[in-house]
Amino acid sequence: MSNNPSVRRCAGVAVAASFAFLLWKSRTNVLAWIHSSRGRQTRRMEPKVVIISMFKAEAEAWHKRPELLDLRVRKLFIPGLSPKYPYVLSTANGEVCQLITGESLINAALALSTFINDPTFDLRKTYFLIAGIAGISPKYGSLGSVTLARYAVQVDLQYQFDGRAIPAEWKSGYVPQGCATPNEYPKIIYGTEVFEVNEELQKIALDFASRACLEDSERAQTYRRGFAQSPNGIFEPATRPPFVFAGDVASSNVFFHGHLLSETFEHSLKIMTDGKGQYTTTAQEDTATLAALVRGAVSQRLDFSRVIILRSASNFDQPPDIGSIPEIPLHLGHGGLELGLENLYGAGVEIVQGILRGWKGRFEAGVRPRNYIGDIFGSLGGEPDFGPGRCVEVAFS
Repeated sequence: MSNNPSVRRCAGVAVAASFAFLLWKSRTNVLAWIHSSRGRQTRRMEPKVVIISMFKAEAEAWHKRPELLDLRVRKLFIPGLSPKYPYVLSTANGEVCQLITGESLINAALALSTFINDPTFDLRKTYFLIAGIAGISPKYGSLGSVTLARYAVQVDLQYQFDGRAIPAEWKSGYVPQGCATPNEYPKIIYGTEVFEVNEELQKIALDFASRACLEDSERAQTYRRGFAQSPNGIFEPATRPPFVFAGDVASSNVFFHGHLLSETFEHSLKIMTDGKGQYTTTAQEDTATLAALVRGAVSQRLDFSRVIILRSASNFDQPPDIGSIPEIPLHLGHGGLELGLENLYGAGVEIVQGILRGWKGRFEAGVRPRNYIGDIFGSLGGEPDFGPGRCVEVAFS
């Protein structure tokens, strides 16, 4: 090598550059190998239905009868999903997949966003079946009952005051954001307060779900009888065997329980939907799931008109005797959890099979909505039939 310092410096730079290139190329090859070894497909998967479960028990409810729907044939590792549930499950032909998000709003939003944007999947014709258990109001349903929702409302996105230090005419300490009383539409809007899905598809799913033979149990029957003596028969629906009906869902990270909170959030849902929605069930994740799906639709990765919200009742949102202290835990010991999971699958598999059977003639092209669909901002176009300036007077009974 030359003794000239300039030549030595140039040679050193060239060697360093070559070494850096080799490192980059090696890293690229390793990443490509990792990418392929994760079970990625050379051709993107185009599932007809994606079942969205929130936790292990909800997911496993779909695994008991593989002769009808075997979701455990394939496991696809998707980086960025919940550390507890890092795989998407799939049937052999890829027509039906199952995503487990993890519980709570934040886990649902993160998991859905990751899934929607993963290049493994083409979701433009996919139907999304949000399928989970829920609490139910005894005014509208019973343990093991199944609901299909048009509206999902995040009811805990409010001010909360100590219930021991509120005006006598208030039923709870919850007040819409930016407001001075519980009877106002929120003046501060985040955009995840209300979502509306395709009512035409909801009706079709309701018809499919109604074909299910819902299970019942002696423990659930015994517990339901506690609602038989309600004032003016207000809780009569709670005493019935499980049934399928249309009703809307309140989304909340707070597992609320009790007569006053049930009345409060029923009122909140009425206000937020301008009196069009009817609170029947309470669950955690639905508004977060729907927020991610709306944004996926905005980026043209999916069709928001293909979203179904299915919930089955695992517990009541209040005890049988108004004003009594609830027994803890709230969803165990009276047969509701097992019954809710059983009927979640029973009704859900009818919906999945109905979509698969009618794919070519009906569902591949989509079900055209006649109502507004989307969020409170109108992110997908159209004019929301709820929101600031449209609020009607809703009496707080």
